[in-house]
Amino acid sequence: MKLVEVTMHELVMKMKTPFTTSLGSMQDKRFLVVEAKDESGVVGWGEGVAFEEPSYTEETFKTMRHILEDFLIPTLLGAELKHPDDVFEMFRSIRRNNMAKAAIEGAVWDIYAQLMNQPLANVIGGSQDKIEVGISIGLQPTDEQLIKTIQHYLDEGYKRIKVKIKPGKDIELLHTIRQAFPNIPLMADANSAYTLEDMESLKKLDKFNLMMIEQPLAHDDLIDHALLQKQIKTPICLDESITSLEDTRKAILLGSCGVINIKIARVGGISEAKRIHDYCMEHHIPVWCGGMLEAGIGRAQNVALTSLANFIMPGDTAASSRYWYEDIISPEVTVENGYIKVPQKNGIGYEVNRAILEKYSVNKTTYRI
Repeated sequence: MKLVEVTMHELVMKMKTPFTTSLGSMQDKRFLVVEAKDESGVVGWGEGVAFEEPSYTEETFKTMRHILEDFLIPTLLGAELKHPDDVFEMFRSIRRNNMAKAAIEGAVWDIYAQLMNQPLANVIGGSQDKIEVGISIGLQPTDEQLIKTIQHYLDEGYKRIKVKIKPGKDIELLHTIRQAFPNIPLMADANSAYTLEDMESLKKLDKFNLMMIEQPLAHDDLIDHALLQKQIKTPICLDESITSLEDTRKAILLGSCGVINIKIARVGGISEAKRIHDYCMEHHIPVWCGGMLEAGIGRAQNVALTSLANFIMPGDTAASSRYWYEDIISPEVTVENGYIKVPQKNGIGYEVNRAILEKYSVNKTTYRI
């Protein structure tokens, strides 16, 4: 493979409803679509999902675009690639900026799968023909709205409910949910809202029979999570703390978690996500795939990744209609009885709808050899 042209499409899409966590609220999502073409004319697609504020990670939309434009695209244009794994090695000297790296690496994986005449899921070693999916629900204005929202998604067949929590909106919130739904698979996501000073409150979460509590402590912490895991029965799931295979190794060695959430963008691409999956499988740590409010291209990549064998917990890869009035791919990602079928078409398995892409595009820049 040799990339001869890369186009960055800047899009702004409005979500159906605001998505609220302990970090803030979002409804208008600005993101990049990366379109890459190799010398044979095959086009691959990637998605840059960094938020506009450095709240989830240090990356922002602007820094992601800067790193792509000034470093990553010039590095790849004209370079001979034997395999998409080469991209990770070529970017090794550029520290972090994982969402920028994942955006263009995803396009290379799409091209490679098409050249191999296989679906992306197949070329990365996927073994499942459908994936079980859950739903992530942001903080709601009232308990009544929360219960109504949960019931709506249960009725649609989603296999697991994830709710956002933060200090002062946790114990009573989970109590309310369990009163209404005593036995549903339930997990709580804290987005780093707690410290070890909240130990007693966190211990109280054990009574709610949660699948896991996701990222309760600091985004860059492994030590305190290990201390907390020894004090609570509920498995800790690490999200923001895991940005690489090396983070994964240390977390498992320290006993910082019982579950790991793998997000392609957070770890720098599909290649590193697969390595983390394989390492966790070897060490009997279950994984699941989290979401970054992706549009269709990122969602398609999540579906492919989740087809790997150790994704044994429902992920956050909901249907396109969960967030968007219309998606940029055709067909859109759909959920049937709590499952998404892994597409069998070559590449990411979905076609980019250029008319919708242009509809939401606010800027486009092309780079050539």
